[in-house]
Amino acid sequence: MADLPGHVTIVEVGPRDGLQNEAAIVPAQTKIELIERLAAAGLPVVEATSFVNPKWVPQLADADEVLRGITRKYGVRYPVLVPNERGLDRALQAGAEEVAVFASATEAFSKANLNRTRDEAFAMFVPVVERALEAGARVRAYLSMVLGDPWEGDVPAEQAAEQGRRLLDLGCYELSLGDTIGVGTAGAVQDLIGAFEDPAQLAVHFHDTYGQGLANVLAALQCGVNVVDASAGGLGGCPFAKSATGNLATEDLVWMLDGLGIVTHVDVRAVAETSAWICAQLGIQIPGRVARALAG
Repeated sequence: MADLPGHVTIVEVGPRDGLQNEAAIVPAQTKIELIERLAAAGLPVVEATSFVNPKWVPQLADADEVLRGITRKYGVRYPVLVPNERGLDRALQAGAEEVAVFASATEAFSKANLNRTRDEAFAMFVPVVERALEAGARVRAYLSMVLGDPWEGDVPAEQAAEQGRRLLDLGCYELSLGDTIGVGTAGAVQDLIGAFEDPAQLAVHFHDTYGQGLANVLAALQCGVNVVDASAGGLGGCPFAKSATGNLATEDLVWMLDGLGIVTHVDVRAVAETSAWICAQLGIQIPGRVARALAG
């Protein structure tokens, strides 16, 4: 197919975004093994955890233990999410070399997720990003609800782009555009990416609620994006947006990219085996289609 990149970087978000919504607490050692398995499968970026207040996300209360406990593979990055300066302090003390902040394209979700307006949240991020960069850490940004919001409905492309540009201008090296509730379509994705000047600064993060995840990735790749977030097994959701179902499954993404001849350096079968393993630990069926097919 024309206009596709030769290489795609996959950001594996399963250990954080995939597990954060699970009701039963997953032991730290299981999380560590999951991260190490995913790195061994060839994933170049594995988001390890989040230094949020344990009161809000109890599943990630062991963030310090998990980040310190990883045997890091050479060449693999292990970013962590931080909501504020306190979270940044904890992350840096635990050895984080890359952090991520997370904002919302809509007022409603910003208030639900961060208990702040968009402007108030941005003001909170300014010292986080500045201090992280001063400490030598890279900073990534997530922008949620870029295509639709359960309270506000469809989100205009320019509204999302305006918020995203603010984060990039602050010094974040990359902006991950999140369709948090999975309502986006390929046309809407291309409209959104077209509202930015440089798609090379963008990543995409799709939930597969309506089965549009892979189609939306393909649309983004055709617009010049070459970084895609995904979660092993298709695990995930959002504790603050009940209509958000699982992320796009990493193995489903790799299967499609392999078929297109796009290089990822990821072993799809190793990821599928890891997905089957973590779902067994959680006592759930595998959401991802490729892992189910290979397991069968």
